[in-house]
Amino acid sequence: MSGPNFMDIAFAEAELAARAGEVPVGAVVVRGSEIVARAHNRPLAERDPTAHAELLALRAAAGAIGDERLSGCDLYVTLEPCTMCAAAISLARIRRLYYTAADPKSGAVESGVRFFTSPACHHRPEVYGGIQAARAAELLRGFFKERR
Repeated sequence: MSGPNFMDIAFAEAELAARAGEVPVGAVVVRGSEIVARAHNRPLAERDPTAHAELLALRAAAGAIGDERLSGCDLYVTLEPCTMCAAAISLARIRRLYYTAADPKSGAVESGVRFFTSPACHHRPEVYGGIQAARAAELLRGFFKERR
């Protein structure tokens, strides 16, 4: 990873989500050393169950680049993507996926359905998990502790 620490920027997005009462997940799409798009979870604000950080970042990146295929782009996200997001990552042709903590309940990369190993997956990004996992786990624990 060269240039700015893109995962730190994803964490800044996750913190924005937490402050808004959303599950703290942030995502950043990068091409080369340039941030193309960044987003955080917004399902509550948008009244949209698909408004996950990854999908919002992918949509914004596709708009910025002018192409639905984000070949050559990398995605940094602060939690293991769910099945919906993993499928979108595949469809967008993301080159590399970097994520923090595994999500045994809803994750679909190394947990659950393991979408990228499925025959239904047509494009498999390079995957790098476990980056700053303790930081992500602490952020999520703190968020949910405040709500209980």
